[in-house]
Amino acid sequence: MAQKTVTPLEHLVKVLELGEPSQYRSHTYVNGESLYFPTGRVYGGQVIAQSVMAASKTVPSGRLPHSIHGYFIAAGDIRQDVLFDVELLRDGRSFSARRVNATQAEGPILTAITSFQEKGQTGVEYADPMPENVPDPESLTSAKELMEPFADKSPFANYYARKSPFDIRHVTSTVMLGSDQTSTDPAHRSGRQMVWMRTDGTVDVSQTMNRAILALGCDQIMMEPIVRRSGLSFMTPGISYATIDHSMWWYRDIDVSEWHLYVQDTPTAAHGRGLATAKVYSRDGELVAAMAQEAMVRVPKAPQASQQ
Repeated sequence: MAQKTVTPLEHLVKVLELGEPSQYRSHTYVNGESLYFPTGRVYGGQVIAQSVMAASKTVPSGRLPHSIHGYFIAAGDIRQDVLFDVELLRDGRSFSARRVNATQAEGPILTAITSFQEKGQTGVEYADPMPENVPDPESLTSAKELMEPFADKSPFANYYARKSPFDIRHVTSTVMLGSDQTSTDPAHRSGRQMVWMRTDGTVDVSQTMNRAILALGCDQIMMEPIVRRSGLSFMTPGISYATIDHSMWWYRDIDVSEWHLYVQDTPTAAHGRGLATAKVYSRDGELVAAMAQEAMVRVPKAPQASQQ
């Protein structure tokens, strides 16, 4: 009998589930395998999502993740295990706080604070509305289709065409393949963009896992507003980039197999660091999550002309 092929989404869920607690240290969970990413490094969104899952194993039943604030310390080696050491900071009447340190043999790669909240708490409630007249995702071209013609020539294109567990569809023009021509004009330069995203397939998982998958997925597009407003693309020769820190807040339940609209922008960049923000809406217009990320984006300086 032929062995069943594991889809990228099924593999993602397996990686996020983590293993049993370490027999040597309580509240320490081991990632025995990392997701493939073309850089050869451990994907930052994966470590954020696994930190959420590791911390969730230590909180009282009924509490869901409502925020995480992570700082990336070093690039992870995709060939090594990652240890997630969870420190129990506080269990209050409705909130639980945890610190998670993700480490490999050479030392820490991420430290994060994550918080969980009991469902059903009452108080203030409001939300910005979703933008009007946004094209339906079905009318837009998937990044998988955009990247397929280049998949045999570029590991980056191959990943998004054939290995990504997400279906990504840009409302604004994508900066995956080239710069936004409007953004190259200093008079109109803007990092504002909108992107539809869902998982490529469906899977029956907990609400905590849904929120962790959203944390992983958003990292695939969070840097784009910075690249867009800078008049660059991910194909710009010599460009280098890395996430520095990442903050995320969940406000309502999520089903990652359904379409979500990311409304993104970037207010500032300096010293090779840019700040990107996003509001995440369900298809029916609910604001379900918000996030902010700072990233390093660098490009080589053009050589100066020799003086005569």
